[in-house]
Amino acid sequence: MTYLGLAALVVLPAGLVAVAAGRNRGMRWWTTTALTLAVLIVLTVIFDSLMIYLDLFRYDAAHLTGAHVLLAPVEDLAWPLVAALLLPALWELLGRRRSREEQ
Repeated sequence: MTYLGLAALVVLPAGLVAVAAGRNRGMRWWTTTALTLAVLIVLTVIFDSLMIYLDLFRYDAAHLTGAHVLLAPVEDLAWPLVAALLLPALWELLGRRRSREEQ
C-alpha cells in the first residue's frame, strides 16, 4: 500500500465526521478549523523538512507520489489534515452529547 492510499483511508472518514459536526455550526467554526489546518500544515512542512534534512527518518520512494513541499512529501500532510478536521469535530459531537445528558 502506498502512503497516499493509507492517508486516504484516514482522511475520508475524518472529513465525513467533520462535515457531520460542522453542518450546523456556521462559517466561524469552519474558518477556525481552516486556520488551525493552515498553522498545522506550515509547522508540519517546516519540522518534517528539518527532520528529513537531518536524516532522522526516510521514506521509501517507491511508495511516494513524488510531490514534495520543501523536503516533506505531500502524503505526510494528511496527518495534520486529519487532526484539524477530526479533533474539533469530535469535540463538537461529544460536547453536544454531554450537554444534552446534563440537562
